[in-house]
Amino acid sequence: MAAPEANPHAHDSEPHGGGLANRLNWLRAGVLGANDGIVSTAGIVVGVAAASAARGPIFTAGIAALAAGAVSMALGEYVSVSTQRDAESALLIKERRELADDPDAELDELAGLYEAKGLSSATAHQVARELTEHDALAAHADAELNLDPDELVNPWMAAVSSAISFTLGALLPLIAVLLPPQSWRVPTVFLVVLAALALTGTIGALLGGAKPLRPTLRVMVGGAIAMGVTYGIGTAFGTAVA
Repeated sequence: MAAPEANPHAHDSEPHGGGLANRLNWLRAGVLGANDGIVSTAGIVVGVAAASAARGPIFTAGIAALAAGAVSMALGEYVSVSTQRDAESALLIKERRELADDPDAELDELAGLYEAKGLSSATAHQVARELTEHDALAAHADAELNLDPDELVNPWMAAVSSAISFTLGALLPLIAVLLPPQSWRVPTVFLVVLAALALTGTIGALLGGAKPLRPTLRVMVGGAIAMGVTYGIGTAFGTAVA
């Protein structure tokens, strides 16, 4: 009689796997946010540094880019994740209603899902019955929707984490352009930014299960192009204005 109880325990362990995947997704999003902060702020401060030798305008432009980017990232993530959460909540409400209206049909549907995964009809119905008795909504949410009702996405967490990761990324080029003397500002930013992009590119690739070389090179080349373009614009317009 001990064997049948293995299925409910196995089901109970699934949210831990889902929680881990959710945390990895947030970590990947944090890496991307940091990457955006690095590239966008580096492009702006390099452009301003090419046009002006004074630290004041560079600092002002860098801080403005950091603040605007962090707020924009936070708002974008909040709206996007709120929409996702609303969709997930609507699916759970619909599933809860179906369970209340026709529990027998829902039980057969759940058993059919487990049969489709390879269980025999008898085993699938036994598993479906036991999981339904334990938590019907959680069982259907997991099997049908790949959701955990207790771990829906959090828009506030997404907004805060995006703002923080963008800010941390943006601080690197801002500090790199302000500390060295004028002649070393742009080269220092290029070196610091490319090193930081190599790190974020490698981490992002590893979190996604990919080999890091090609994704890392892509993000480094993209960052170099962005800084090269803004440096050229700063040089051209700075000279023209002067």
